[in-house]
Amino acid sequence: MLLGDLISVLLAPYDEKGASVRIRVSVPKMNVGERSSTALALVIHELATNSAKYGAFSVSSGTLDVSCNAHEDEVVVMWTERGGPPVVAPTKLEGFGSKMVHRSMASQLGGTIAFDWSDEGVVVALRMSRNSLAL
Repeated sequence: MLLGDLISVLLAPYDEKGASVRIRVSVPKMNVGERSSTALALVIHELATNSAKYGAFSVSSGTLDVSCNAHEDEVVVMWTERGGPPVVAPTKLEGFGSKMVHRSMASQLGGTIAFDWSDEGVVVALRMSRNSLAL
């Protein structure tokens, strides 16, 4: 499966029909292996669920831009939310969802996840090994 197709399918339920471009997925053509697809689906689903509860997907004016930079050994997927409610960084150290995405990124995708709780909207960087993504 292609990375962009996987992300688009996972985010389709959040894209309102008839709305101006609410979700934009712009990633290079890149294959994702079966094992990596499952791990990445968990991470994307958790981000989308949190966005629907607290972020850009919780309001009609919110938008999401998913982009990707592929390097020789690393792939970086950027999740950028805009137009949502005021951003508030979580006060709790780590809930179940946060632990799950950190562990999935590290153990199954050979990578990391980092959050930037900027005033304009949350930005998430998913860094993963290009080799792990193909598995």
